[in-house]
Amino acid sequence: MNCLFSYNSGSPRFNGYWLLLFLSVTFLNDTFGKEKAASIVGVILTSDGQYAPGVSVYIQELQKGTQTNTSGEFAIKNIPSGEYHLVISLLGFEKVTQQVTVVEGVEAHVRIVLKENSRTLDEVTITAGGNRFAKKESEDVSKMPLRNIENPQVYSVVSKELMKEQVVTDYNSAFKNVPGAGISEVRNQGRSSNISRGFATPQLVRNGVGSFTFTTIDPANLERIEVIKGPSATLFGSTLSSFGGLFNRVTKKPFDTFKGEVSYSAGSWDLNRLTFDVNTPLNDDKTALFRVNSALHSERSFQDAGFTRSFLIAPSLAYQASERLTLMLDIEMSLNKATSPMRVSPFTRGKARNIEDLGIPYRLSFANNTVTYNSQQYNIFAQAKYKISDSWTSQTVFSRTRSSSDGYVVGLTILTDSTLRQTVTSQEFPYYGTDIQQNFIGDFKIGSMRNRIVAGLDFYSLRSSRNDASVNLPAINFKKPGDAYNNFTAQRVAPLFETARFSNIIASNENTYSAYVSNVLNITDQLLAMASVRVDHYRNKGTYYASLDSTAGNFNQTALSPKFGIVYQIVKDQVSVFGNYMNGFSNVSGSDFFGNTFKPNQANQVEGGIKLEWSMLAATLSYYDIRVTNITRDDPEHPNYSLQDGTQLSQGFEAEVIANPIPGLNIVAGYVYNESRYTKSNASIEGHRPATAGPPRMANLWVSYRIINGIAQGLGIGFGGIYGSESYQSNTETFTFTIPSYTVLDASLFYDQPRYRLGLKVDNLTNEKYWSFRLAAQNPTRVTGNVTFKF
Repeated sequence: MNCLFSYNSGSPRFNGYWLLLFLSVTFLNDTFGKEKAASIVGVILTSDGQYAPGVSVYIQELQKGTQTNTSGEFAIKNIPSGEYHLVISLLGFEKVTQQVTVVEGVEAHVRIVLKENSRTLDEVTITAGGNRFAKKESEDVSKMPLRNIENPQVYSVVSKELMKEQVVTDYNSAFKNVPGAGISEVRNQGRSSNISRGFATPQLVRNGVGSFTFTTIDPANLERIEVIKGPSATLFGSTLSSFGGLFNRVTKKPFDTFKGEVSYSAGSWDLNRLTFDVNTPLNDDKTALFRVNSALHSERSFQDAGFTRSFLIAPSLAYQASERLTLMLDIEMSLNKATSPMRVSPFTRGKARNIEDLGIPYRLSFANNTVTYNSQQYNIFAQAKYKISDSWTSQTVFSRTRSSSDGYVVGLTILTDSTLRQTVTSQEFPYYGTDIQQNFIGDFKIGSMRNRIVAGLDFYSLRSSRNDASVNLPAINFKKPGDAYNNFTAQRVAPLFETARFSNIIASNENTYSAYVSNVLNITDQLLAMASVRVDHYRNKGTYYASLDSTAGNFNQTALSPKFGIVYQIVKDQVSVFGNYMNGFSNVSGSDFFGNTFKPNQANQVEGGIKLEWSMLAATLSYYDIRVTNITRDDPEHPNYSLQDGTQLSQGFEAEVIANPIPGLNIVAGYVYNESRYTKSNASIEGHRPATAGPPRMANLWVSYRIINGIAQGLGIGFGGIYGSESYQSNTETFTFTIPSYTVLDASLFYDQPRYRLGLKVDNLTNEKYWSFRLAAQNPTRVTGNVTFKF
């Protein structure tokens, strides 16, 4: 069967159908699409840079108007040539009148920023009209301005407004709103990862560039979280994205009015959290803008031991150096002291085949509050944007990160059906990352066809060193630990390291040099095609062993990553069908028995679906098929060597719906089905679902209603939850260990006013017992209260 993309031994083959499509539609466009009616199109934003839905846009002379959609966009068509006055109005903001010249056959583009009306602000209550959580527009997802309805790639956005409504006090809780993300896997230093399309996906991207954060992430400085689905190496590189996608943390930026808020949250297990967010112009002409976010956080575990204490400060500065040049400096620094998150390795020869049968007490941590670690991190993001012309913009980005963890981390190993062993690692483990990007972003026409293009160069460097050693504690009975449970303290652990063997190595030292180009072509007003390619040269300098003054595992690899997509808007700006082919890769060291150097793993995705963007509904439905090739497996004829002919499959269906069926009622819902398996691999796992793929079925829901009229304006209630089917912690031919399904329900009550906000959240209403992939027990019922003052 002919198709745009076909597979040959698991690899993509690009054939002539794309060329035929481009030539055919170009001919049709030249023949039938030369004349277009005149129209006025534009986007309306608020002063803090947010898209403004529900804004009235009215042409005085024609007495004709419309309202902006959820992305702040509007279009008024079939307008005669002439001079007109647009009147833009929204309750609580100053009315704007702008003159627009309309020329026959030409779209007149406008961009308007609304300013708050200080005289009426006190009288304006918070109204919840519109689809409040459907804000998906982003320049990071495609590294260019491209609306969701035009984008052949699937992505989700968790906004700060949704996080506020849910009284989110930790970063991982925000992922309850992401279809298919599952329960966050929290690792030793507090860093976390989630599932994306059957692949474990770490937190490595901030503001669209590399940010290797090896520690806990605080949500206080987040504008939104962008979850970009599918192999995304073409625009972001292999070191930042998994085969399932990537998570991009977008931070809060300065804007041109004075505004701020102070917020305090208190809750179960001695949660105390204080945050503030202050924004102000620094000069009268508002060319220099400053914003600072900060958080002080402390809480203990629901278990017998465990705590975290952290501090974050995040200043940012924007400066309009000229009409063409804008500079930005964004800094994020945090300190954290905590106990190690729980992780449990099951006994492969025991009777227990799931975490419930294992019988480890839910409220025992097998930790101690003296056995701790300290972590710190900073992210420095600097950007220069220069408008070269009306069609071209230069964007230069410099990102520098450091994450480190010093102290003790703990792991639990089940030894028998009733005993476990605590293993303690003493470590000093810093990571250093640098990402330098130069992008040229264009928007121009060739003939009648619009081109939106980004061409860029990228240098990414990652270096880490480690000095660590591990010791084992005596086995204890985890079902009835007795007095032995009290012997686990820092005072008893520290002497064991006097005779331990420490390793002092440079664990990673790698550089990646990349070039990429991506073009979105408007073949017609409703038919768009995307073509992208990246070349990536990876240099791994290997692991350096200081004691031996030797290096092992150094290698270089070059990979090519293409990406293609097509979008047809069945109903302009409202309904589109899309298809894409995307590629990702992962560098692999080593060689086979014959000395052939291994190639990078390749992941090739084919996907198709539909996107809806109506005033009351935004939805994405898609089916994807990801095939991974060049996986290494044991060489049956040559022990201790590997072959590189393994394959893996991940395919499934995703649905996300964000709805506003009646004024004040908002719904966020998602459902995911994923089938993953090793299609060619070692005998022990071939045909099996990877344990890291998470539950095959997951769902999320949040429904909130806010009163928008009358004396109770701003009062609201929310309810929702998450579901995950049974999954694996281990899944091989000889041993499986399962994690049960879970349904976790949450509820909130809030009262939002212009000068203050009150919130109450109850997580895990039914006190469900559930676990992460690392077999860490999750929080039982938890109550959190919040009060926020706005100024």
